[in-house]
Amino acid sequence: MMGTQSAPPQLFYDFRLDDQVPADHLLRRIDQFLDLEPVREELRPFYCSIGRPSVDPELMMQMLIVGYCMGIRSERRLCEEVNLNLAYRWFCRLGLEGKVPDHSPFSRNRHGRFRQSDILRRCSRWSLSGAWPRAWSAARALRSTPA
Repeated sequence: MMGTQSAPPQLFYDFRLDDQVPADHLLRRIDQFLDLEPVREELRPFYCSIGRPSVDPELMMQMLIVGYCMGIRSERRLCEEVNLNLAYRWFCRLGLEGKVPDHSPFSRNRHGRFRQSDILRRCSRWSLSGAWPRAWSAARALRSTPA
């Protein structure tokens, strides 16, 4: 007779998202040098003080960085991937229970609100200016070291 594997239901799990992202992951390397703290202040004039809360500008930048680094061109696909991939969730500071924005407000923010301005380009260039070379060299150094 074929048996079935059953585990007793567990109420609490000892799980840290930080432990699930490999030390040599590109996003971990970029995160060491990335500072998005001033982005919120830079983008404040583009947000209204009334109405529903919009997509967090730091989260939007983090998701765009993930899309750029991982070659995800579709915003719908990017939102799906951030929702599914633990490393992407870690990089975007979402944890396991954080809500990933829907693709349509994400697109509206990116293409509508910031279309007349080069604010996203300036913010990404400004926040990543020193991060890319250091992150890539750190990742290469990790790969070249013998285990």
